[in-house]
Amino acid sequence: MSVGPTMHDAMPSYDPVTRAETARLRAEARLAGTIADFFLDADARLDDRTRLMLAHVLGAIVGAIEWDIRRHAARLLAGDGATRAGEAILKAGAGSVVERLTRAGLLRDEELMEELIARVRHDLIAASLPVEVAEPDEASLLVRLAGVPDSIVASAASALLAAESRRRVANELGSAGGSELPAELHHRLVWWVAAAIRDGLKSTRESDRAITDAAERSLAAHDEGERPDAVAMRLAKALDARPNELAAVLVESIGDRRLSLFVAVLAHALGIAFDQARSITLEPDGDRLWLALRALDMDRPTIARIGLALSEADPRRDIEAFADALDAIVSIGVEDARASIAPLALNRDFRMALRALARTDRR
Repeated sequence: MSVGPTMHDAMPSYDPVTRAETARLRAEARLAGTIADFFLDADARLDDRTRLMLAHVLGAIVGAIEWDIRRHAARLLAGDGATRAGEAILKAGAGSVVERLTRAGLLRDEELMEELIARVRHDLIAASLPVEVAEPDEASLLVRLAGVPDSIVASAASALLAAESRRRVANELGSAGGSELPAELHHRLVWWVAAAIRDGLKSTRESDRAITDAAERSLAAHDEGERPDAVAMRLAKALDARPNELAAVLVESIGDRRLSLFVAVLAHALGIAFDQARSITLEPDGDRLWLALRALDMDRPTIARIGLALSEADPRRDIEAFADALDAIVSIGVEDARASIAPLALNRDFRMALRALARTDRR
């Protein structure tokens, strides 16, 4: 993956021998990547649209953090009279942090890439959902919720409208806000970026201190509660849809292209985390999503409408296979479905530990 300047562009001062060796290593890395890509199963390979958007999102998030740290560190140094050191932080290796982190293998972090791939797929599917409205002149679901008398619901709906608008604009412009990652991943990425900035400098105690202070400032300013996922969960909790209301809310969320709200309402109803509900919603085979919907006692028309909408929006889904399986899906007992998805409600750290343990067993 290339989402930034090449090593050749970032370090033009290499001598010829070093350049030749670097070119050889790049060629070997390219070949290894090409071979690995060739042998990937089709369902594991990213399509071109997802790959491109993922590169844009990753580059934008890293770039925003990099610029924030460089700018504030330079300002701190200039304030202490070290103007030239501040200028060096602004210029040295500017724009090459993504490439540096890629070469170091840090951006292969499984949790980071899982989050970003899920976000990209979520946004692409949400944008491709067919729009279904009961009445041509009827306002969208979120607009109606933003105007209800219940101030908690109205406030959360307005916040989700704003958060989704920011996300949509960021995706269109290839930019990123400062609150687009969960706190733990943001924390990890900030320090990686700070280290990559320092790596490109002739560091001093003063510049190290400035970079550290700038990184800590970025961490302090981060508010994961502004993320669309978190805002959608607040709205789902405020709505607290009753069993007899749940089908209508889920179907209308899908029909209104509000996939974040659909996922959040599903998560709240099942008592699981947003990321777990998003994961099962995005899976192209849909098996766990159908089980989750049956666990909530959703009927055939509800499951059919949700499955059809997702199949139209996601080219990875097999709509004919879904249609053939619909009778079998609806025949699953509610209690059996609840038992099958119970592991989704486990504590996140516990789930991660179980996943790591299972991975070691496969080696």
